[in-house]
Amino acid sequence: MLQSLIAAFRLPDLRKRILFVFGMFAVYVVGLHIPVPGVDRAAMERLFTQGGLLGLLDVFSGGALKRYTIFAMGIAPYINASIIMQLLSIAVPSLEALSKEGEHGRKKISQYTRYLTVGLAALQAVGMNAMFQRSGILEATPFVFFQIVITLAAGTAFLMWVGEQITDRGIGNGVSMVIFAGIVASLPFQISQTWDLVSKRAIGIPSVIAFLTLFIGTVVGIVAIQQAQRKIPIQHVKRVVGNKVYGGSTSFLPLRVNSAGVIPIIFAVSIQLFPMTLAQFFPNVRGLQAFSNWLQPGNNIWASLIYALVIVFFTYFYTAVTFNVTDVSENLKKYGSFIPGIRPGKPTLDYLDRVMTRITLAGAIFLALIALMQYWAPQLTGVHTFYLIGGTSLLIVVGVALETMQAIEAHLLMRNYEGFIK
Repeated sequence: MLQSLIAAFRLPDLRKRILFVFGMFAVYVVGLHIPVPGVDRAAMERLFTQGGLLGLLDVFSGGALKRYTIFAMGIAPYINASIIMQLLSIAVPSLEALSKEGEHGRKKISQYTRYLTVGLAALQAVGMNAMFQRSGILEATPFVFFQIVITLAAGTAFLMWVGEQITDRGIGNGVSMVIFAGIVASLPFQISQTWDLVSKRAIGIPSVIAFLTLFIGTVVGIVAIQQAQRKIPIQHVKRVVGNKVYGGSTSFLPLRVNSAGVIPIIFAVSIQLFPMTLAQFFPNVRGLQAFSNWLQPGNNIWASLIYALVIVFFTYFYTAVTFNVTDVSENLKKYGSFIPGIRPGKPTLDYLDRVMTRITLAGAIFLALIALMQYWAPQLTGVHTFYLIGGTSLLIVVGVALETMQAIEAHLLMRNYEGFIK
């Protein structure tokens, strides 16, 4: 990896792309510290110490939500809009037809996604402002209220533009890089907090060693599962066209163990912590606060079990949405390809479905363990000031780092390839 980075900086074009990404990161960090007016910072700090869904959103926004800055909504509305459009492209026939029209259809769906992002960001900003105003955290006239909504929606639109610029002029997926930057931006503060507690002997050295061991082991496990594939051998039938013979080669169909990525955890957290969000909106409802605290993962074994089962369900659901076994088997039959020992058609469909069901179970259990690790690690090690272990954050950081290094290596391979003729 270090050799790839050194080689990348030696190439002017690739070095320019990497420096552009760092420049966009710098712009993002500046925006994280530009607050909106009328917010009681101390009351906001007390609210976020309760955790819940707001804490998850704050992680994705790089701490901007807790400070209520212009980037408080983060890039989360764009992620939600992309997921919604992806699901609608399967459920709505017109959008499904548009998604199959190549570059033109992709651009139109991207345009619809941008519009939906701005709408979701504005709606979310109205809800946040109303909740904070009701809690006495935000004091704003109707005009200032409207100003803050426009500012927060514009901040999300700007981050969406930054992500697209990184994709076009930088390295890797821009939206993933923005989320990565937001998570990593809070690391120096977490490390300094941990170091202060160690220096004051509030945390012992054995606890820190245990925490580091657990952290490194979790990262190794994430890398192993994220890269794991089940390779299905594919045989291509020979075809004679004129005097030439096409096909007859052997390849493989890669089936990822964790093809759903981090999406199941995001869905599960949103559903599991929804009662806590309702309790914050309706503090006078009896029993709602107690139920929301009981249902929070990590508080008891039953809440953790429910959380894990919800993650397993959404892993299978999202894998079925993104990987259509029926289409894959039909395409293999259409192009004259088959799995050795398996007849084309229904037998191939059943075989692929059986394999995907088994490897998805392994991926689902892995996601459930990683998601629960962020609740178990502080209890096991006694370190409560470092949040980047387990859960959505670590999955995103490791996944984006792997994708970025693969993109850099692809650029290096493209520039160093000499071809067949010398």
